[in-house]
Amino acid sequence: MESEGPPKSESSEKSLFFSQQKEEAEEEAEEKEEKEEEKTGTINPLLQPALTGHVEGLQKIFEDPENPHHDQAMQLILEEDVIGRNLLYAACMAGQSDVIRALAKYGVNLNEKTARGYTLLHCAAAWGRLGTLKALVDLDVDVEALNFREERARDVAARYSQTACVEFLDWADARLALKKYIAKVSATVTETEKGPGRLGKEDKNTILGARRIKSEWLETHLEASINELFEQKQQLEDIVTPIFIKMTTPRKFCIKSVLNVRKDEN
Repeated sequence: MESEGPPKSESSEKSLFFSQQKEEAEEEAEEKEEKEEEKTGTINPLLQPALTGHVEGLQKIFEDPENPHHDQAMQLILEEDVIGRNLLYAACMAGQSDVIRALAKYGVNLNEKTARGYTLLHCAAAWGRLGTLKALVDLDVDVEALNFREERARDVAARYSQTACVEFLDWADARLALKKYIAKVSATVTETEKGPGRLGKEDKNTILGARRIKSEWLETHLEASINELFEQKQQLEDIVTPIFIKMTTPRKFCIKSVLNVRKDEN
């Protein structure tokens, strides 16, 4: 049984797992609270606002210097259990998207992994927290991160039959593919400027123009479908690929033309 996510798709197993997971979580929380009480006499003050979505309570602790927990706020939010989960994971499992967005402003690492390689995105995908997935993707987390099974968050969502999450992550993959290709085009143009300069001015302007158009389209079409994203990527490829091929193809000189040029010079 994996502690980072819910069980496999069978309904009876799923029901049993959630029940066991709840009991285990309660036991872990109680044990953790007891240990904290032994050390400091108090429980983690961020736990309740993180699980209940009380963003103002979190902000008060992080931003008010007069708050008694202010100096330890980051330490408290990053406090981990035995498998490397902190309160961010608890917020993900509870589907507290606003908490994740709020804490991101304080510089927490949203791509950090547990001992088994699970990220917050894996966690949200496993528990079917679509809103939290969307929040994490908006915050530019790594959608290609792999856990110890070499699974991406999309694979974990599929394993636990979280259909809506699978569909959203497929969309996120398509959007990322277009974004990465635009970046690749930009990088290639930059590299040619450092090299022999075999990219002509007209071709360069064509590529940069196409890249700009696709970048603007990506920024203004936030609800574009997967097919539309793929179409935009294909259109950009159709424009720039022939130019890049031409740029890397050795030029062939006509011997007759060279002789004529020399004759004219004489």
